[in-house]
Amino acid sequence: MYRESIWQQTTAIPARPELPGNISTDIAIVGGGLAGILTAHFLEQSGRQCIVLEADRVGSGQTGHTTAKVTSQHGLIYQKLIRCAGKKKAMQYAKINQDAIERYRILIEKYKIDCDWEECPACLYTKESGRALRDEYYAAKELGLPVEMKKRTELPFAVEDALFCYGQACFHPLKFLQVIAENIQVYEKTKVLRVKPHLLTTSRGTVEAEKIVFACHYPFVNRPGYYFLRMHQERSYVCALKEAQTLHGMYLGIDRDGLSFRPAGELLLLGGGNHRTGENPMGGQYEFLLHQAEVCWPEKCWTKDENVIPWSAQDCMTLDGIPYIGQFGRKTEDWFVATGFGKWGMTSSMAAAILLTDQICGRENPCGEVFSPQRLHPMTSAKPFLTEGTYAAVNLLKQTFAPPKEKLNRLLPGQGGVVEYNGQKTGVYKAEDGQIFAVSVKCPHMGCQLVWNPDEKSWDCPCHGSRFDYRGRLIDGPAQTAVDGEFPRKR
Repeated sequence: MYRESIWQQTTAIPARPELPGNISTDIAIVGGGLAGILTAHFLEQSGRQCIVLEADRVGSGQTGHTTAKVTSQHGLIYQKLIRCAGKKKAMQYAKINQDAIERYRILIEKYKIDCDWEECPACLYTKESGRALRDEYYAAKELGLPVEMKKRTELPFAVEDALFCYGQACFHPLKFLQVIAENIQVYEKTKVLRVKPHLLTTSRGTVEAEKIVFACHYPFVNRPGYYFLRMHQERSYVCALKEAQTLHGMYLGIDRDGLSFRPAGELLLLGGGNHRTGENPMGGQYEFLLHQAEVCWPEKCWTKDENVIPWSAQDCMTLDGIPYIGQFGRKTEDWFVATGFGKWGMTSSMAAAILLTDQICGRENPCGEVFSPQRLHPMTSAKPFLTEGTYAAVNLLKQTFAPPKEKLNRLLPGQGGVVEYNGQKTGVYKAEDGQIFAVSVKCPHMGCQLVWNPDEKSWDCPCHGSRFDYRGRLIDGPAQTAVDGEFPRKR
């Protein structure tokens, strides 16, 4: 089920042409989201010829589904960075993200972009122990960030502690993207299928390029880089609430089931329900958010469709919580990557565009080291690396040996599950009108078994996060193709 965000509902970015055939360029950028478009913009400003190849439409991916918080306050990141990577690299991380916020301001002023930019503080809060927040406060303070601890917020409930970071912002990402992309050569509906050192083969022709940038959320090239071993994906859910409380700041709870809040004009964005992609068999994430809305504002009926606009997002999570920005692999000097932004795609996209432009143009950036894709932080990466490998192995074995969990005749209308169907283990969705939609449950990326997500009516891969609709059509990569499906029939 495809759900449009409020950004998509209120923006109509003009369509771009498909790739007209075989061409050549200086730099080819794969991905027409914020990271790809900003990188192209800065490279063009530096005198480099760029094209952007987008499989769908500009801004149709994660840029269109974000909550669009522009902040350097990325959860409990700085105490961890100082402890595991050292103060020098923690300072690099803080500085480039603060610079990213300022660069947004500069671009918005320069191009007179009407994108609902609102200056506001960001805040982490806890209802439980405040120790972790105090540790984060001292770490952020040591790095020079504008932070302050408080006991009170404007939230509709009491908190134990709150860590405010000032000079942050929020905005309408697609209104911003539309203007920045205006003078960039973008080819839409042009899916990159294969990549060689200086050649991209697409669904519409080939592109020869001196350098290639992968800014497509999750790199679909498995080797080199091996990013499928170094990241997983997570889903999160948002409800835009009408006539809820007016907030002046952005908030994120650090407790289990903590909530996200941010103002968006007359709406309030309430987020939460995070889980690893492929780990939502029971569903109920939107119901969870609506229940939290009822607890916070019981005077309003949040079950009415006209009061709520729901959507969801998907984020790439790295082993150590730091994005991978820089040279794609040790031996691929002309390939570059920007991925693993976690929940912080707005500042990370800008930071990536700055860093990649400097690297491609031969300029040294003192903040690049902490983001190097070739880094290794044993204290933070070793255990997650083993966990990711074990997780993938278990789900590969499940595809081969685990029996189906459901019976076809037990599926109710509107439900999906893995069943034995026509003598094979199959993913089946039973539509409200009784039609049966049967698909293979083998992910075409690397063969893991797909899991039904009842909240989105999608088949999700728990290994690397690829997603498919109930007909088997591709929604999210790294998979490049749909899963095998069967034409629906009445039961």
